[in-house]
Amino acid sequence: MFVDHAKIYVKGGDGGNGIVAFRREKYVPKGGPAGGDGGRGGNVLFIADEGLKTLMDFKYRKHFKADRGVHGQGKNMHGAWGENLLVKVPVGTLVYDDDTGEVVADLTRPGQDVTVARGGRGGRGNARFANSTNKAPSYSENGEPGEERWLRLELKLLADVGLVGFPNAGKSTFISRVSAARPKIADYPFTTLVPNLGVVVTRDKDSFVIADIPGLIEGASEGTGLGHDFLRHIERTRVLVFILDAAETEGRDVMEDYRTLRYELEKFNPSLLDRPYLIAANKMDLTEARENIDKLRQAFGEKLYCISAVSGEGIDMVIEKINEMLMALPIESVPTGEQAVITRYEEEEPFQIDLIDGVWEVSGKRIEKLLVMTNFNSDEGLSRFQRTIEKMGLEEALREKGIKEGDTVKIMDFEFDYNE
Repeated sequence: MFVDHAKIYVKGGDGGNGIVAFRREKYVPKGGPAGGDGGRGGNVLFIADEGLKTLMDFKYRKHFKADRGVHGQGKNMHGAWGENLLVKVPVGTLVYDDDTGEVVADLTRPGQDVTVARGGRGGRGNARFANSTNKAPSYSENGEPGEERWLRLELKLLADVGLVGFPNAGKSTFISRVSAARPKIADYPFTTLVPNLGVVVTRDKDSFVIADIPGLIEGASEGTGLGHDFLRHIERTRVLVFILDAAETEGRDVMEDYRTLRYELEKFNPSLLDRPYLIAANKMDLTEARENIDKLRQAFGEKLYCISAVSGEGIDMVIEKINEMLMALPIESVPTGEQAVITRYEEEEPFQIDLIDGVWEVSGKRIEKLLVMTNFNSDEGLSRFQRTIEKMGLEEALREKGIKEGDTVKIMDFEFDYNE
């Protein structure tokens, strides 16, 4: 089954907790704090694998989580880092953040990888907090939760040549003639329901990849027929080959077909019309097609190649011309759409305060991260939390907004009573 889009959940591993411990060795009086740090959680990485041609693997498995870090131990022993989770995706996969719609990565090269969910930092053990004024701290940090998000994957096949044409124009027969691809072929429209890829080898032993895109019809760019599902795959190609039914079977008009195809491509992505292209007038084994040769030559000139995908007439000339065009194009001209990897840095406020139903709700990545990493099992941990939020300016901001003694302050699922 060909699957070219999927929605999945990814989560980096949580960081391991730091611990509270003290050296207790014979003949070592007042050994001091010796709690180790927790290990960092593993990352979730995507890597482009040229052996995959579909997103089928993500149809039934939707959740991907990396390993968490190991907790720290006594004697200043730090926890091991969690193992990264490596997820293989096809070359040509676009990764979107499902919440924001932003592009996370565009994997266009085999072996290219990107981190899509980072693991959390390990919590610090009590040995990290020792200083000249507090030589025996009895608090530690919890591990930081790993990053989590929903991602939308979209596959755009990478091919050198894209075959464009109406249903039953002969695209599948053409690709089966020039490569080892064996798509379904029949004498009714919409035989091809998924894109097919084939590798073509020329007489000089050069090779290129050709894609048979399922038939387009009028209105494809607006969602009619099958074309709207597969037009995206044409965006990756370097050369376009228009396969036209020169015999005008089923009462079609070959010139009108060509104009409709170009119109649909332009509506989907105007830059497609700037690609190098050839016209392959198919079905020259039929008398009706040969009667249209003069009309076609007058319209297309040297871009026209008369072929018969059934008999093989003219196929070699088309392949050699396509290879010549590809050799003349720089590799950099391969359309890749967005940047390969996009990294965005945003400066955020440490917190935001909202009064909802009499409760002061505080939100923000920094304050929420501080909360989940604070170990409230010790009085020192609570005191450190209060000192930190005071330095962040939370108490002053609450007073400016009119908080009163005894009011409830809520951060995530934790609620506190405000006291001066």
